[in-house]
Parts: sequence; structure tokens; C-alpha cells
Amino acid sequence: MKFALQLFFLSFLLLFLNCKKEASSDDKSTVEEPANNNSVIEHEIAEERPKDSINSKNVVQFLTLYGNENKQNRVLIKTRLGNIKIQLYNDTPLHRASFIFLTKMGYFDTTCFYRVVPDFVIQGGESERLDTQRYKARYERYKIKPEFRENRKHKYGAVALARDWKDNPGKKSTAFEFYIVQNRKGAHHLDGEHTVFGEVITGFETIDKIVNLEAGNDEWPLHDVFMKIEVIN
Repeated sequence: MKFALQLFFLSFLLLFLNCKKEASSDDKSTVEEPANNNSVIEHEIAEERPKDSINSKNVVQFLTLYGNENKQNRVLIKTRLGNIKIQLYNDTPLHRASFIFLTKMGYFDTTCFYRVVPDFVIQGGESERLDTQRYKARYERYKIKPEFRENRKHKYGAVALARDWKDNPGKKSTAFEFYIVQNRKGAHHLDGEHTVFGEVITGFETIDKIVNLEAGNDEWPLHDVFMKIEVIN
């Protein structure tokens, strides 16, 4: 009888310890993370990474890829004084891709024509809005290496990017600011100094309306001419 009682308690003890071990194992599984959890998170972040990740260091690589995926070369600039249709050149691929990129990202829609010089140019792509500066900061105010072409001159209606004249021996373009030649004779003293990457197709009368606006000593119109640019082809 005593031996049977001892055997009973021994069996009960083994059963209790086994149950406790299984319970402990179950508890542990509820707080353990999968072994590959980090790779899952990294994959999700990669999927969410923005497609507009251009910066000052990857300009050529980014714009080359973007240009291959976005081959449009016509845009429409809408203003309160009328519209201007522009043809972008395929033989200035980085400049074309950049202009299409910034148009699609909505940058130019925050800007206006901020410089008007009769018998010379109208210049746009800047404003006093915070949104404009945020875009520039986001893309690290990237610049583009020149794409000078013998057949792309500063003729009447030519579209080119502005650039810094100081501390810029490579004549890199400022991606965010462009100008349109309004002088009927052109502005050929700028050939080889700024990259011409497009030309006006229609809307020359709108250019004349803008250039003749009353402006201050800084050539900024007294009443802003904001723009909205759409990619049309």
C-alpha cells in the first residue's frame, strides 16, 4: 500500500512538471518575435520609400532612370494672363527629365514668374511661399550638369535653366528656375552659358503680357503671376 501511494505521488509530480513546462513554452511563444522580423520590416520600408528620392549626389543616376521611364516632352504653363505651351528637347535628356519630374511633383505650382525684363526674358520657378522653399530643401537644391548643343540656341521663345554665375565653373544649371527668351532677336550672348532645353510652341502673346507688367527695381512684378504646369504629352 505504501509503495502504491509513493508511485501515485511520483506519477502526479511528473505530470505536473510536464504541464508547467508546456505552459512555460506557450507563454514564451506569445512574446517571441519571428527570427526574420527585421527583414520583413526592411522590406515594408523599401516598398514605402518615395519615388522622388533625388538629392544633390544622385542627380545623373536619378534623372537618367526617370527620363527613361517618363518620356513626355510637352508641358502647358497656365497663368492668369494666358497659357504657354512648351516643347522639351530629347537631346537634353537630364534637363527634360528634371523639368518633367518637378512638374509632376507639383513644385512649379507653388511658384510664379518673378522676373520680367522687356526685350530680354521672363523668368519663373521661384516665390516667397514656404512650400517653394520646402521643395528645394527636400531635393537638396540639386543642380544639373550642362547639356550644351550646337543646334540649341537662345532664339526667340527658347526655354533655358538659370544658373549661378559665381563659384560655378562647371556651369551647372539650377533645376528650379527657368526663363523664356522674349526678345525677337534672341539672347545669343547666353549661348554656351545656359542650357537651352526647350522652346515655346504657342503662347507668345502671353509672354508679352507678362514681360510688360509693372515691376519693382528688382524686376519682380508688383502683382504675382503664379503658374500651374501640366504635362500634356
